[in-house]
Amino acid sequence: MSQLPTAHLIDGSLYVFRAWHSMPDEFHDADGHPVNAVHGYTRFLCELLEREDPSHLAVAFDASLTTSFRNAIYPAYKANRELPPPDLERQFVQCRAVTEALGIRVLIDHSFEADDLIGSTLWSLRAQGFRSVIVSADKDFGQLLGEHDEQWDYARNLRWGPAGVFEKLGVHPTQVADFLALCGDAVDNIPGVPSIGAKTAAALLAHFGSLDELLDRVDEVAFLRLRGAASCAAKLREHADAARLYRRLTRIALDAPIEGGAEVLIRKRGVDTLEALCEQLRFGPLTRNRLRALTSL
Repeated sequence: MSQLPTAHLIDGSLYVFRAWHSMPDEFHDADGHPVNAVHGYTRFLCELLEREDPSHLAVAFDASLTTSFRNAIYPAYKANRELPPPDLERQFVQCRAVTEALGIRVLIDHSFEADDLIGSTLWSLRAQGFRSVIVSADKDFGQLLGEHDEQWDYARNLRWGPAGVFEKLGVHPTQVADFLALCGDAVDNIPGVPSIGAKTAAALLAHFGSLDELLDRVDEVAFLRLRGAASCAAKLREHADAARLYRRLTRIALDAPIEGGAEVLIRKRGVDTLEALCEQLRFGPLTRNRLRALTSL
């Protein structure tokens, strides 16, 4: 186990969506609006804090499905996803309020996604001597993992470092963005290069090392011991520009605007908005006591 100081970076939107789909629709706030996702998300966050007692952490949220810089360069990006219904949009705001009431830094931006905010924060923290634990099941985060970093699928209680990325995808962290550009990512509506699946993409990157090197040496592909090698080479020539574009979508940005250094991620105690928020969200006594214990000085 590394002795470096640790920061936990949480993919908040993922856990709000999970709570929305898994919690029964029987919770309502003081105004009668549904808050099932808020209740589920709050339980998750309390459990994580009680279990890990992290000194430095942040929760990143997506501000919109349509305003990312990726939408500007590729309008079809995530166009396959439905926009959250108003009831869920409202609950996202409330989940951010719960996060702040627990003294946790919230990361959100209209041009950069949660992935970019986590990536940029991790990159900054690494320069300050920190290791990061990314709390998410999203495979895209594999590209961020350095020697001491870790990804944690909280729901399954699975943790892995850089070696785990290779076990899952067949490529190293530095190749993840290239891998997804080649084989595509249906979740984000990125088609990839036609006829190139995950196994072929991994094999190509194992041989050439990177997408740029692959495209520069594409004439060699036809001579590889690869099923359909000649057809694969033709597809790569035809779709080379598209593959480079897709990598701009799959690569997590490391230059998103983040404020301050590691000190802004220190969890605060004694936040005075907690009691009013508990009343508004109609939390029960068990949840209120957990929240008070976690914010007490």
